[in-house]
Amino acid sequence: MNIPKDPVMLVSFLNLKLRDQYASFDALCEDLQLDKKEVEQSLDTIDYHYQPEYNQFL
Repeated sequence: MNIPKDPVMLVSFLNLKLRDQYASFDALCEDLQLDKKEVEQSLDTIDYHYQPEYNQFL
């Protein structure tokens, strides 16, 4: 799946998917075949981190 490369667009895309379709970031990565570490590194550049208690990047 093509996902946004821009970190700001990526966080928006991921939070939408997490809200509407996935119970966890792990489930999202597995289903969309994403490299979890790469996604986390990209979002770290804009200081967003996955918060499991909210199931979103904040």
